[in-house]
Parts: sequence; C-alpha cells; structure tokens
Amino acid sequence: MIKEVNDITYLNSLSDYKVTLNPFNKIIGYYINDLLVAFLDYSVMYEKIEINYIFVVNEYRRKNIAYNLIKYIIDNYKFDNITLEVNINNINAINLYKKLGFKVISIRKNYYDGIDGYLMEVKYDYFSN
Repeated sequence: MIKEVNDITYLNSLSDYKVTLNPFNKIIGYYINDLLVAFLDYSVMYEKIEINYIFVVNEYRRKNIAYNLIKYIIDNYKFDNITLEVNINNINAINLYKKLGFKVISIRKNYYDGIDGYLMEVKYDYFSN
C-alpha cells in the first residue's frame, strides 16, 4: 500500500538521507503489512516535480517497489516534467528510470563527492502518446 507519510522521525532513522519538510515537499511510503519498507521524497512546484530521494530497505529491493512509488506520482499528478539526479555508476537506478521513460538530459560534474551525476527527466507528453 502506498500512502502519504507525515511523521519523518522514523524515515530519518532508515538511511543517511535526512528528510526535511517545506511547503513544496511531499513524502509517500510503501507499506507491507503496516511496515514501512520504502519511501519517496519529492517536491511539487507548480507543474514540475523533482524526485529528491528514494529509499527501499535492503531486503525489499528488486521487488518493483521503487518503480511503484514513482509510477504512483506519474499516475496521480498532472505535470509538465519530473526530474531527478542519479549517480552515473548507479546502473540499476538508471535502468529503472529509463523503464519509466526518463532520459538523461545533462551531466552534473562531481555531483556525488567527485562522481558525476545524470540529470534525468520525463515529460508528461511521454505518457499521452
């Protein structure tokens, strides 16, 4: 089950990433038997969505959970585009994003502690064809 997460205390204990709340920020969680096993932190600014962070607990990875979280956003918002950054060495994540229609639109030099990052984007038009 996917639902909005309002209590960030537990989220901040799951990974090194620290969730912060602001008027544009939203967080959805993926629950299995009432246990939060993944979350997606994203920002909605007018018709643009930016995925800030996605996390899946190790034992639940490679079960389409991250795919379902991103697909939830795609299916529940009207947007011009969705963007995200990803480490160029994170091949599994890059392949997931490409499966969802994201394309590399730029390289961010040294974005991840000296390692380049891809800026990826999917446009709403991709889903209306």
